[in-house]
Amino acid sequence: MTKATIWHNPRCSKSRAALAILEAAPGVEVEVVEYLKTPPSRAEIEAVLQKAGIRPSQAVRKGEAVAKEIGLDLTDDKAVLDAMAAHPILIERAIVITPRGAVIARPPERASEVL
Repeated sequence: MTKATIWHNPRCSKSRAALAILEAAPGVEVEVVEYLKTPPSRAEIEAVLQKAGIRPSQAVRKGEAVAKEIGLDLTDDKAVLDAMAAHPILIERAIVITPRGAVIARPPERASEVL
């Protein structure tokens, strides 16, 4: 049995599609974390992005109003991580984490890359 955790936003069609892929995969136990209701800590965000092999600026929703409001500097990894922890809406969705790695499931089919 493979354990997969998805940082999920049920209001997002891409996130729902990624969850459906995980739920349809044989032998996968899915843990759903609605990250807007139970936000990950800054340390958790940093660890997952390291596991995915990506910089914080590659996992931030640049179009969110709060990014503009706070004047987010995408060249400053520390500032981006701080902003994601303070404003979880900035975390790109969905993120799938398994023992094999982590991936931003955009497009949703990328979820299978870590199964």
